[in-house]
Amino acid sequence: MAVSSRELNLRRQRRNRYKLKQVAGETKLRLSVFRSNQHIYAQVVDDAKRHTVASASTVEKDFKGPKAGTKDAAGFIGKLVAERAVKAGVKDVYFDRGGYLYHGRVKALADGARENGLVF
Repeated sequence: MAVSSRELNLRRQRRNRYKLKQVAGETKLRLSVFRSNQHIYAQVVDDAKRHTVASASTVEKDFKGPKAGTKDAAGFIGKLVAERAVKAGVKDVYFDRGGYLYHGRVKALADGARENGLVF
């Protein structure tokens, strides 16, 4: 029985989040990343309250960063979401890469978030 690539991606996401919750517990918020071919999205989520504290993406109307879909744009989004999270009073998060490899645009986003005050 063949398993679709979407199902495999969902399995990686669940496995990654489960392991992160074991380490981080329920106290820390989650910096979640979604990457498409053209854009990147990041949000800081409080899973206990089911509430998004801060978010940023390359599809925002006021996005004036580098060309979307590049590592530079991902770094810019990381900085932007970190600024918004710190402004909302959040410093400690855990990084949910969402089944993607920690490489390229995902790594650039994480580095940009760390530069602007998020700790993970």
